[in-house]
Amino acid sequence: MTSPIRKIHFGIADRHQMFRLFDRHAQRPDRWQTDDSALYAGEWFEIAQAQHDYMLEILPPLWMRGEMFAMREFLTGNITSVFYTLSINGVTRYFHAYCDLSDPRSPYEMRDAIVERERRPDKAMTREERIEHIWSATHDKYRGYAGAEFRPEHRGKRTVIVYGKPGTRFELLESLTDQQISEKLPVHLRYLPRAQAA
Repeated sequence: MTSPIRKIHFGIADRHQMFRLFDRHAQRPDRWQTDDSALYAGEWFEIAQAQHDYMLEILPPLWMRGEMFAMREFLTGNITSVFYTLSINGVTRYFHAYCDLSDPRSPYEMRDAIVERERRPDKAMTREERIEHIWSATHDKYRGYAGAEFRPEHRGKRTVIVYGKPGTRFELLESLTDQQISEKLPVHLRYLPRAQAA
């Protein structure tokens, strides 16, 4: 199964945020007992030049090709970090993405998807991007995975804390209402127009 390419965080991640985003699925049930490649493949976010350069200097890269390099250490299966230096609308920007190197086209398809997404003239977010940002930005204590209290078909799906009547509870991330999504987004992202999924 091919994982969709998706932006998982809005804004430029600082060093602390970058390391959190590297493994935002750390609490998943049965960690490492199954092939978790689909959880990670296709995820990307923007970083600062300092973070990009730091990662380049940690270990010799697996390879360097023009505006990108791949980390030598694999996260899971054939998934590894690929870092990009891209000129978008005349501005040099830096990105991290998880690519499945079993497909040699993956780093190039990722690069093209990032450029296409970031060249859009209007700032807008799809519903999926809003949900992914909420998951990325929520502290581990306030997010989790559906357990026995959920219907069998929902167990293992991502959940987040929701406040309101009848009280505080975990709800499925994918089932949040537009109002709940708006309440969970930071103010500067709350009122961006809704973009249609490509």
